[in-house]
Amino acid sequence: MMDITDEFWNYLDQLVAGNPIVIDRPKGSAHPRYPELVYPLDYGYLDGTTTIDGGGLDLWVGSQPGGALTALALTVDLHKRDAEIKLLLGCTETEKQIILDFLNGASMRAMLVRRPMTGDR
Repeated sequence: MMDITDEFWNYLDQLVAGNPIVIDRPKGSAHPRYPELVYPLDYGYLDGTTTIDGGGLDLWVGSQPGGALTALALTVDLHKRDAEIKLLLGCTETEKQIILDFLNGASMRAMLVRRPMTGDR
C-alpha cells in the first residue's frame, strides 16, 4: 500500500508525464523584467497545468538524463506577495544548490524539499 508521501510524488510524476515541458527561459537568458538576473539552468513550465497566477506549473530542468522529478523548491516572494512550488527535474545536488542560490535573492526566499528515495528509484 502506498503512503501519502509516495502518492503525492506519484501525482506530481503523472503531471510531468502527461504534460509537455515548455522552456521559456533557457539557461543563460535574462529575466524579462530584471535583466541583471540570468537563469543558471533551463526554466519553464508544464503546459496544460495551472497555478494561482494563471500560468503553468513552474519547473527547472537539470542535466541528469531522463529528467526525473528529484525535488521541489518552495518559494515566498514578498514583492509579488505570493508563494509557489517549482518542480526540479533531473537536477544534480550541485544544480539544486545553484537553483536555491538563484531563488534566495532580493524579495524571494526558497527552500528545497528533496524527494525521498525508495527501493524502486
